[in-house]
Amino acid sequence: MVENSYRVIGLMSGTSLDGLDIACCRFTEDHGKWHYSLEYSESIDYSSEFRQKLKSSVNLSALELLLLNNEFGRYTGRLVKTFLDKHSLEVDIVASHGHTVFHQIDKGLTYQIGAGQELANHTAQRVICDFRTLDVSLGGHGAPLVPIGDELLFSAYDFCLNLGGISNVSFRHEGSRKAFDIAPANMLLSHILQPSDLPYDDGGKMARTGNLDQGLFNELNGLSFYQEPFPKSLGYEWFCKAVIPVIDSSDISMADKLCTAIHHMAFQIAESLKPYSTRAAKLLATGGGAKNHYLTETLQQYLGEGIEVFIPEEHIIDFKEAIVFALMGVLRLRGENNCLSSVTGASADCSGGVIYEPH
Repeated sequence: MVENSYRVIGLMSGTSLDGLDIACCRFTEDHGKWHYSLEYSESIDYSSEFRQKLKSSVNLSALELLLLNNEFGRYTGRLVKTFLDKHSLEVDIVASHGHTVFHQIDKGLTYQIGAGQELANHTAQRVICDFRTLDVSLGGHGAPLVPIGDELLFSAYDFCLNLGGISNVSFRHEGSRKAFDIAPANMLLSHILQPSDLPYDDGGKMARTGNLDQGLFNELNGLSFYQEPFPKSLGYEWFCKAVIPVIDSSDISMADKLCTAIHHMAFQIAESLKPYSTRAAKLLATGGGAKNHYLTETLQQYLGEGIEVFIPEEHIIDFKEAIVFALMGVLRLRGENNCLSSVTGASADCSGGVIYEPH
C-alpha cells in the first residue's frame, strides 16, 4: 500500500551561491491532490572560501571536481545532521538538488555535485538526488524542474516565476505545463556588485539610484538566447561566455549597471509572458529576487495591468525550491513522474532521482 503522508528534508543550493537551503516539509496526498506544510527551515550561508570554491568549480580538473563532489556531500551531510538533531526530527528521506557545476545540454551534459552516498552516510538517512540526468538522457534539458511543484502545490497562480540566480517561469498552456529559463537574475546582480563589499543590493536600493543606460540595455536584450524557442535552459557557463563580457566592457557606474540589469531582467520576463496571458492573470514571484523591491516594481511596470505580481510570505520566497525538491523526492519514492517532458522537451515524462541507502 502506498503511503500518503511523508516528512521530508529538501535541500537546495542555487546558482546565486547564497548558501544551502534546508526545508523540513510534511506532504499529504488526498484523492490525487497534494498538500504541504513547512515545519522547520534554515538557510545556511557559505563561507567566502567555500563560495569561491563552488564558483570556480567549472575550472577544476576531473580529479579535483570528483574530490569536491565528495567534500560537498560530506559538508551538506554534516549540516543536515545538525539540523535533524536540533529539531529532534525523524524523516522518511532527504531530497537534495546538489549544486550545479555543468549544464551543457548541447553536449547532453548536466552535473550536480554533492555525493549522495556521502550525504546518506553522514545523515544516516535515505537520500534521493541527481534529479536531472534521467531527463537529459531522454533528450530533455533536465530543467526547469520546479514546475512539477508549481503544478501540484501552487496551481492557484497562472504564472510561477522564480527569481533565483536565473529567472525561470512555469504556466499551463494548451492543456499542459510549460516552463523555461528566461534570463540571468541574481547572478547578474551579484557579478555587478563584486567590486564592492556588498553581498547583495538590499531591496534594490542602489539600483533605484541609478539610471537606465540604453546602450547596455539594448546589447543585453540582443543576446541570441532570447530569440530561441522553448524548451530552453541557461547555465553558469553561458552567463560567463555571453553576459559577463558585455557587463565588464561597460564603463558606467555600478548603480547604473544595476538599474540597467533590473530593467533588462524585467523586460525579458514581461516579453516572455505576454504571449501566454489572454486574461487578467496572477503571477507568484519567489526566490531571492522577490525581495528586491525595485525589481518587482519594475517588473510590474513592464507587465502592465494584464498580469498582477504577487509576493508571498517570506518562507515561500526563501524555501520554495527546497520544498519542491522535497516533493520530487516523495514522487520518486512512490515511482511517480516528477519531471515533465512538456517542460524539458524530453521524449517522455519520468521519475528522476537516484536513491542512496545509509551505511
